[in-house]
Amino acid sequence: RGEDLISKMFPKHIADQLREGRKPEPENRDMVTIFFSDIVGFTTISSKLPAEKVSDMLDRLYLRFDALADKHDVFKIETIGDAFIGVTNLVKDQEDHTKRVAEFAIDCIEAAKQTQICLEDPSMGHVIIRVGLHSGPVIASVVGSRLPKYTILGDSVNTAARMESASLPGRIQCTEQSARLLTRQCPAIPIAPRGEISIKGKGEMATFWINEVSSASRKHLLPSADSKKDVKQSPPRSVSKETAPEAQDQDIEAQN
Repeated sequence: RGEDLISKMFPKHIADQLREGRKPEPENRDMVTIFFSDIVGFTTISSKLPAEKVSDMLDRLYLRFDALADKHDVFKIETIGDAFIGVTNLVKDQEDHTKRVAEFAIDCIEAAKQTQICLEDPSMGHVIIRVGLHSGPVIASVVGSRLPKYTILGDSVNTAARMESASLPGRIQCTEQSARLLTRQCPAIPIAPRGEISIKGKGEMATFWINEVSSASRKHLLPSADSKKDVKQSPPRSVSKETAPEAQDQDIEAQN
């Protein structure tokens, strides 16, 4: 059972190193797409329901999300309370990484709508989530020794978290980088510009809604020849011990 748990929690090459008693080196990935979601009104839900019913709701929701992550080949980083964090193009090369996350996000919103908040009290309705996406570089690292955890670090993680926190109920907000990549990888998925909004720690940013139709043209999102390098993923490379700590304050805690 322990071996099976390691295989589920870590990428294969990381799991192999841990089994051998070796400390995996941090790895730099040049371009990934990161998914953040949380439950709208979670604080209110938690105040109205006993802890065991909140836990049951999360369990039912995350069982759906886990199945969808398998379907779209999205690597689950972790869940923190009502937040779900996933990533593509991290543990394997996926040239359509932004498309995969966008389709995963669309399915997750629908799955949430089908998840009752409380099975014993249908009047409480169904779960609504908000989602944020961003594409960019990250450092992947195993942190901790007694209870090691595989995580991603860097400003890209912060940005994805900000996209989620500034999103709206039932909607998927992404950065211009993700919008450009999605336009190239799957033109069939509608993208609508939201405009420039103020993002905590980032200032004004142009953001976009995924899976929404707009009369605005998407021509400005089409990539130039120079930008095609964004899709190609270089193999994971170790990060020196001098470099890795610089990213330690830029981790998934950015959502708080």
